[in-house]
Amino acid sequence: MLKLNFSPFPLLQTERLTLRKINIEDAEGIFALRSDDRVNQFIDRPKAHSVEDARNFINQIRNRGSNNELLYWAITQKKNGDLIGTIVFWNISPEEERAEVGFELLPDYQGQGLMKEALLRVIDYGFNQLGLHMIEALPEEHNEKSLALLEKTHFVKDDRYNHAFQNPESNFKTVRFTLLNAR
Repeated sequence: MLKLNFSPFPLLQTERLTLRKINIEDAEGIFALRSDDRVNQFIDRPKAHSVEDARNFINQIRNRGSNNELLYWAITQKKNGDLIGTIVFWNISPEEERAEVGFELLPDYQGQGLMKEALLRVIDYGFNQLGLHMIEALPEEHNEKSLALLEKTHFVKDDRYNHAFQNPESNFKTVRFTLLNAR
């Protein structure tokens, strides 16, 4: 069973990125992500309508992080510190030693390998520091970029759980991918 303590918050680095704790100063960047129709197309959540919505979201995330419920990283570029996306471990099950990963990236930064870089670092942290046995992802079934990224990072589609989550109001359906720790 995992013993979760996210204090101090894990700062992660890659060649081009810094993954750090989200803070209230990120409200403009979070608003840009959560209000962009291209990002929200494959995420079943309410669209942000104001920077205040983003601030409220950040406060909720920080509270849940303080309670060791999730790890929510701001993905920033090393060269300028700009927030370009987020990546999260959530739905963490200490008993089953598993967590769900979710991620989003501003469209201007997609197709450059940045999310793969971030995801590989988070996977490494999850397996080697947190002690996870399994990481799962539940992308929307038509999100081709996320599906391809998961396959490139060795996640395996679990056909037993097609449409693990369905929202009939939005026609949102997920598929399940898993990655096992080879320890």
